[in-house]
Amino acid sequence: MSSSQIHVVTGAFGYSGKYMAQRLLAKGYIVRTLTNSLHKPNPFGERVQAFPFNFDQPEKLVESLRGAKVLYNTYWVRFNYGDFGHETAVANTITLFKAAQEAGVERIVHISITNPSLDSSLEYFNGKARLEQALIASGLSYAILRPTVLFGKEDILINNIAWMLRKFPVFGVFGDGRYRLQPIYVDDLAQLAVEQGASRADVIIDAIGPATFTYRELVEQIGAIIGKKRPILSLPPNLGYALCWLVGKLVNDVLITRPEIEGLMADLLYVDSPPAGQTKLTDWARQNAASLGRRYASELGRRRSN
Repeated sequence: MSSSQIHVVTGAFGYSGKYMAQRLLAKGYIVRTLTNSLHKPNPFGERVQAFPFNFDQPEKLVESLRGAKVLYNTYWVRFNYGDFGHETAVANTITLFKAAQEAGVERIVHISITNPSLDSSLEYFNGKARLEQALIASGLSYAILRPTVLFGKEDILINNIAWMLRKFPVFGVFGDGRYRLQPIYVDDLAQLAVEQGASRADVIIDAIGPATFTYRELVEQIGAIIGKKRPILSLPPNLGYALCWLVGKLVNDVLITRPEIEGLMADLLYVDSPPAGQTKLTDWARQNAASLGRRYASELGRRRSN
């Protein structure tokens, strides 16, 4: 592929999109980003040109995609809050797919989730399934990547597990804690995305890391690594949610939602597939043990800064 080719990444000033942009720049590509964060400092300087999403002005969205070979789509929302939720994210993403098609984009690398389902009662998994269906029906070349939990310096879940282990004398898990997760390192996901951007084969890949943990095991291992081993209590989900709601009020954030607990306990963050990433969470956590969980990572704070 020519180094003069243009690649567009959504949210290159954020989390996973930033790692994708870094890898694309390292390959010599021209990189643009679509973002809601034009007011934020551009970590890439003049190397990445930023455009607003312009979902309400599709013709402008088309122009910002014009000339691009590949679109890497990370756009989504973790949970409904205020006037922004999953239904809005689904509608906006479909607008983005249509704009890419009109602009002549050749391929979309789309970040989904493990176990999406049109039959799911959970908006997150149902919405992701609808977007996969819309992308496949678009006729565009596609790679759909399905990660579970991402970890890295800017992550929220793993960091905040460590933060709670540092702050509280015990740690509660929902039910027996035996439901599973397969975390993938954010830069491993970025590498996979960029590799798939160079292909034209239509693929769906479970983008999981090399290790599978039960939730209880994950907490135990993080506690051991940061030197904060705590007793782990099995809590009824409603009580666990109430305690998380209370901590959320103290830190002015949403720690977890009821649908997230339901998805976690339904084992929807586990698949029986070969790993797509190589970096082990435990190895990364050991390398970052001194800083992991020192500060609370706020989901709503991240949204307010975007």
